[in-house]
Amino acid sequence: MLIGYARVSTQDQDNAAQIAALKSAGCDLIFEEKASGGRWERPELHRLLGQLRNGDVLVVWKLDRLSRSLKDVLTLMEKIELASAGFQSLTEAIDTTSAGGRMMMQIVGSFAEFERAMLRERTHNGLNAARMEGRVGGRRPKLKPHQEQEIVRMVSSGQKTAADAARLFSVHPATISRLLTRSK
Repeated sequence: MLIGYARVSTQDQDNAAQIAALKSAGCDLIFEEKASGGRWERPELHRLLGQLRNGDVLVVWKLDRLSRSLKDVLTLMEKIELASAGFQSLTEAIDTTSAGGRMMMQIVGSFAEFERAMLRERTHNGLNAARMEGRVGGRRPKLKPHQEQEIVRMVSSGQKTAADAARLFSVHPATISRLLTRSK
């Protein structure tokens, strides 16, 4: 039995093209999902995996509809193999019911992992370059240095409690706690 899986990332997107391709490929049953490919919590995918039987073939329009992570793709391939089922991607012409298809799946997965690693490396290098130029990422501090000094002085002298200082400066009490820890 050919079982299709169609996924889009957001509620705004439409998976009609995927469903049409899966139907024309001969899928008897199609599971539809609106969830990010980076998330593991995809109930329809897990329901589909639970229904796979010996000889079934899980069909997707494109490999990234299954997952964007090589680790997840390989985990899913293991689950498919444990069910004695196959996998087919229509766009990449991958069909794990043959030896050539299994090899192609591993090659495509390797390129996907390489692409993610390169993106991570470029991001890391960009952040390092920004730091070298004196730019710092992250949220801007809620308190200015003179406000921090005032809070430390008020709480240390017993003039205000940490909770009172947090209310006075409109910050979370944890911000005051971290500031006091840093100042000691």
